[in-house]
Amino acid sequence: MIALNIMPIAYISKGQRVDEIVKSLDKPDFKPEKITLLETIAANLPGMIFQILQRQDGSVFIPYISSGCKYLYELEPEAVQADFQMLHKLIHPQDIKAFAESIAVCRTTVTPWHWEGRIITPSGKLKWIEGTSQPELQQEGNLLWNGLVMDITDRKLAEEKLQESEARYKAILDAIPDLMFRISRDGEYLDLKSEGANVTLSREEIVGKHIHELLPSDVATISLEAIAKTLDSGTLQTCEYQLTTPLGVRDYEARLVVSGEDEVLAIVRDITERKQAEVALQNLAQKFAKAFSCSPDSITISTLQEGRFIEVNDSFVKLSGYERDETIGKTSFELNLWVQEGDRLNLLRGLQGTGVVRNLEFEFRQKSGEIITTLLSAEVIDLDGIPCILAVHHDITQRKQVEAQFRLCAERDRLLAETLVRIRSSLNLEQILQTTVTEVRQFLQADRVFIGLNNANLGVRTLAESVDPKYPSVSGWSTNDEAYLQELRNLLKDNFVRVIEDITQITVSPKVKAHCQKFQTKATLAVPIMLGNELFGALIAHQCSGPRHWQPMEIDLLQQMSEQVAIAIQQSQICQKLAELNTNLEHQVQERTAQLQQKMQEVEKLHRVKDVVLHTVAHDLRTSVMGNLMVLKNLLHQGVEQVSRGKITASLSPLLPISSAPLPLSHAQSPIAVSSSIIERMIQGNDRQLTMINSLLEINSCEQQGLEIKPQPVQFTTLLGKIFAQLEPLLTQNQATLKNLVSADFPLVMADGSQLQKVLASLITHSLQNNPPGLNFTLSAVVEAGMIRTQIQDDGVAMTKVECDRLFDLHVRDPQDCCSTSIGLKMYLCRKVIKAHGGEIGVISNRKRGLTFWFTLPLATSSATNRP
Repeated sequence: MIALNIMPIAYISKGQRVDEIVKSLDKPDFKPEKITLLETIAANLPGMIFQILQRQDGSVFIPYISSGCKYLYELEPEAVQADFQMLHKLIHPQDIKAFAESIAVCRTTVTPWHWEGRIITPSGKLKWIEGTSQPELQQEGNLLWNGLVMDITDRKLAEEKLQESEARYKAILDAIPDLMFRISRDGEYLDLKSEGANVTLSREEIVGKHIHELLPSDVATISLEAIAKTLDSGTLQTCEYQLTTPLGVRDYEARLVVSGEDEVLAIVRDITERKQAEVALQNLAQKFAKAFSCSPDSITISTLQEGRFIEVNDSFVKLSGYERDETIGKTSFELNLWVQEGDRLNLLRGLQGTGVVRNLEFEFRQKSGEIITTLLSAEVIDLDGIPCILAVHHDITQRKQVEAQFRLCAERDRLLAETLVRIRSSLNLEQILQTTVTEVRQFLQADRVFIGLNNANLGVRTLAESVDPKYPSVSGWSTNDEAYLQELRNLLKDNFVRVIEDITQITVSPKVKAHCQKFQTKATLAVPIMLGNELFGALIAHQCSGPRHWQPMEIDLLQQMSEQVAIAIQQSQICQKLAELNTNLEHQVQERTAQLQQKMQEVEKLHRVKDVVLHTVAHDLRTSVMGNLMVLKNLLHQGVEQVSRGKITASLSPLLPISSAPLPLSHAQSPIAVSSSIIERMIQGNDRQLTMINSLLEINSCEQQGLEIKPQPVQFTTLLGKIFAQLEPLLTQNQATLKNLVSADFPLVMADGSQLQKVLASLITHSLQNNPPGLNFTLSAVVEAGMIRTQIQDDGVAMTKVECDRLFDLHVRDPQDCCSTSIGLKMYLCRKVIKAHGGEIGVISNRKRGLTFWFTLPLATSSATNRP
């Protein structure tokens, strides 16, 4: 363990005298001058001299540590002598194992110790140190370590940089795919590097051979001349040649530099692709020159900084009007090409990002001064180191004019369409006319647009006007001069459309001229508004700022607008007539409404009488039927007691109750013998009548007040069990069986138990009444889309599809079937109950035999189950 505490020491091969001085520290003849010499040596060394005595008992004594300990370890020598473990703690964790192993080997073999490793000083610095020591075994068995520790951080860093540099240069060399040869002056191959190159010969087949042995004679001669010139001039030489290879004829370039005495380093590169690219580039340049000169679009090359033209094609000359010699050497500003000078700055900004712009729209000025619009596509290119702009101008002036024409047409169509919509959707003539003149003035960019009225009674006046605030309004103007008014009318009659581009260039009366001067009219466009063959008025546009050339499209717009205005006026006149008719119609409607209300009151009275009659008759019938049932059941009960005699005797007087005392024989009718079967049939008939009456009352109540149900979340199987327990006597009476296939784990269902019992009883009763005894029922249920679908299938007689479709409807039944009306009412009520639950009900006739009744009920939701 003591050996692990020995600190690394650097050994100086030329400092044997230092070790001897260190060893003499334990000798009796050790003198003070030796200490002085030792300290002088230690002070001049970039390290620490030490002497450590390791005793047999494991203790360590440090006779001497030089002052270099403070420089190397940042620790005072005295502190280290007091606690030698301080040095051990500074060793880098990754180097502790190697240090311990080196100490153990040296201690075991008593051989010279040498170790290199890293330490981390108290300030956090990482240092490389080298330790060297010569252990000596003392007579007492102690081991004396004399040695030196040196700081080798700079050397290690230099070595690392050298290794990195060597690795980098090796990687660069390996990454170069070119062939490299060392060749002597006389043409002998001394060495080569062929990794990554396509070489068909092995290294052994090349090294030691002469150029003439491997290359064609002409290539060998060129190579020897280049080698001699390289060695004589000491400068780089280049030669190109062709060789025939398995891949065909290839082009090569050899670069030669002096690499030693009478030898050169030749770097050979396959330049076949480059040669092919150069040929392709030449062809491309020829194509570009042809495209440049023959392009129908203007193409220019100008400097990026100034915009000075270097080259232009013939299309530019034709487009701009400038000849080629007028353009070359001039800038675009000197030729005054840009309409907006800031446009070139915007172009440069666009080129700064990607160096390319496409289809930017700019306006340019031709030599004649005419403005044209072009789409500019440009790209930054380099010509002899000068950044330039290659620009292509596509003239879209005509297209822009056509687009403007299309926009005007679209705007015109929009105005016409909107006017038509307003005419169709609005009856406010004043609003229609005012909106029309406003939008027409906006479209024409005229100073005044108005609609004038020509009326024999009202004279000439303005109905609607839109005018620029800078000019006077004609609204409110009128005159009583009939001759003047007639002249204005004649202007519109003589010319269907009155077009005046300059009022000063036509011959008019002084009154008309004075009128134009008063309202500052310089040009006018007037279109008559005709109602049939009668002149109603005119739609007139004025230009007050100066003469104006009216475009055909503008004239066409006013003509079409005048037609729409005429329609609006006719529509207004029609609406006035309709309003008068509507007034008369409203009176008629009021009279008929009063008559209908009177009839409805009479119908309501009839409905109330019907309800009273229905309730009265149903109540009387119900009372009578219930009385008959009581009598018949009492008679049947008495007949059972007298069954031993085979028949019974009963008084048939309907006027006396059963409990009344019998009349005297002289006033009683003769007794009649009635069998029990007849009484039973009479009881059944009265039961059906009572059921039918109850169903009628229930249907009437349902139709008037609605069916009231109280659904609650219940366990479906439990509910079915209770219902079928109540139906068990009915099934037993008809010798019927019921097979329940509904599983016990069915989810909760929202249902009104009492109403659902009526539904199931009615469905089973229908099957029992329409089939002989011994019917078999099968009950099943499934969950579908949040609903429980229940099916009741029997093996009785089937029905037609028409009968199935009408089974649950309220309709007149077959009068021959004594049970049809009663059960039909119940089936109608079944549908009402299931619909009230939010479900559906139906019946399916099985192909072989029997019917399948089905109905759906909603599952209970979580919110419903949580309600108290």
